[in-house]
Amino acid sequence: MLDTVLLVAGCINLAFMAAWLTIGVFENLFHPFLNETYTAQVMDMERMREEYPEAYVHVAYRRLTNRKIRRRLFSFIVGWEILAVAGLWLGVGALAGAASGLVVISTGLSLGLIGAMMFCATWAGFLIAGNYFCYWFGHEGGQNTHFQMLLWGLANCVGLVALAIYFA
Repeated sequence: MLDTVLLVAGCINLAFMAAWLTIGVFENLFHPFLNETYTAQVMDMERMREEYPEAYVHVAYRRLTNRKIRRRLFSFIVGWEILAVAGLWLGVGALAGAASGLVVISTGLSLGLIGAMMFCATWAGFLIAGNYFCYWFGHEGGQNTHFQMLLWGLANCVGLVALAIYFA
């Protein structure tokens, strides 16, 4: 009984992340202006340039102003998010299968961990790119959200690794 409960708990936790990112993907596909505008502002370093000109002069060379490149990067981000969502839902299905005895437990945990790592890679990528574009100048809320999502993903990774050790 405990084995099944542990696998179901891992499955549900992964499903929460999958559902959260799925909503984000749908927004980016059907209402791209909601995020594309802020992504362009970060890459253009718009708020930093306007609100912190004394700091901006030191990093202005990082600014990305080419609209085509920014749109391609946004499309790449959405494409990556779609892959991450697919990985997460595959992991959810595999963990559900493991809980019901239809999938080998190590396979379910492996696929779940891959999905969780893809979730983490999404937010780590935003943090790294955001750091390059100094988005803590004017986009602190975005940076905080990215930290929180990365921590959520890491917590799920740790939980799935703990389950793998338990079932080993």
